[in-house]
Amino acid sequence: MVVSKLQSLKLRPISESSMKVGSIRCYVSSCRAVLLPRFGGPEVLELRPDVPVPDLKPNEVLVRARAVSINPLDTRMRSGYGRSIFEPLLPLILGRDVSGEVADVGASVKSLTVGQEVFGALHPTAVRGTYADYAILSEDEISPKPASVTHVEASAIPFAALTAWRALKSTARITEGQRLLVIGGGGAVGFSAIQIAVAAGCHVTTTCGNQTINRLMAAGAEQAVDYTSEDIESIIKGNFDAVLDTIGVPETERIGINLLHRGGHYMTLQGEAAALSDRYGLPIGLPVATAVLLKKRIQYKYSHGIDYSWIYMRADSEGLHEIRRLTEAGKLNVPVEKTFPITQVREAHEAKDKKLILGKVVLELD
Repeated sequence: MVVSKLQSLKLRPISESSMKVGSIRCYVSSCRAVLLPRFGGPEVLELRPDVPVPDLKPNEVLVRARAVSINPLDTRMRSGYGRSIFEPLLPLILGRDVSGEVADVGASVKSLTVGQEVFGALHPTAVRGTYADYAILSEDEISPKPASVTHVEASAIPFAALTAWRALKSTARITEGQRLLVIGGGGAVGFSAIQIAVAAGCHVTTTCGNQTINRLMAAGAEQAVDYTSEDIESIIKGNFDAVLDTIGVPETERIGINLLHRGGHYMTLQGEAAALSDRYGLPIGLPVATAVLLKKRIQYKYSHGIDYSWIYMRADSEGLHEIRRLTEAGKLNVPVEKTFPITQVREAHEAKDKKLILGKVVLELD
C-alpha cells in the first residue's frame, strides 16, 4: 500500500535550501489527479497517477490536499458549462475547495509556512483545480485552517462562504439591524449567507425545503418558509434591505425584487455570462452578457429603485480570514453529508447528478 502511494508521487530532490525549522519543503513534479479530458457524465472523469505539477510562481503555494469538496460548479463544468472558456484548455482538473498542509511556497509568500494546515478556494475559472494530491493556490486564496474543524469539514466551507461573503459584505455591504432574504437557504451558499448575516446582527428570512427548516432556524434565521408547500408572496412581508437569490429563475427574481425597499440590493448566483458565451461563443457572448446585465440594472433602478447584481466568487483574503474567525467561533459551518475516497470520484459525481445526496459531498485524499 505504501509503495503504491509513493509510486503515485514523483518527487524532486530536496536541496539544502529547502530545509526549514521543523519542516521540510516537498518538491513534487507529478501526482495523482482527476482529469476531465472531455465534457460528459461522471464516466469521463479519469484518475491518473502521474499528472504534472507546475513549478510555483512567486505568489503561489503548493498544498498537500487532504480533502476537497464537490461544488455544483464542478458537476456543471464536467457537463459542459463554460465550454466556451474551458474547451480549448482540456484536459483540466475540477475542484475549487481544498483543505490540507502547505508543502512548498513561492519566493514572495510571507504569510504561510511549510507544514502549516490551510484551507481555501480557487477562483471559478481556474484550470488546474483541487481534485489532486497536490493543489496550487495563490497566497490570497488560502488561509490557516480553523483549528476547531477537521480537513473534511474545512474543505466544505471556503468556496460557498466566499460567494456569500462577496454578496453580503462586498456588494450589499450589510450592516447590523438590516433585513436579508435568502431565497434557497438550504444549499451551501445560502446556509453560509444566513450564518454570516446573523453574525453581523441582521434579521434573516429564508425560503427552503421542508427538510432544512429546523437547521436554518437553528442557524439564526427568524423565518424559514417552505417553498414547496407555502405561498412565499403571501407569507413573507417585504421591505428587505438585500435579497440573495441562490435559485435565480425568473419567478424567484420577480419575487425577490418586489420584496425589496427602494435602495435595496438584489443579488443572484445565476448570472448569464457563461451561458451566453457558450451559446454564442466568447467574442459575441461576453458583450451580449454585459448588455443584458446593464439593461437589467437600468430597468430595475428605474422601476424599483434597487441595485441588481450577478454574484461570482472571487479571492478575498480579508473575507477568508473573517470566515476562518467565524468558523473557529462556532458561528459558521457547512455540514458534510457524505465523504468518498478520491478513487470513487465518479460515484460521488453520479450521486450528486442523481440527487441521491442533497447535502455537501467531500472527496478524501490519503
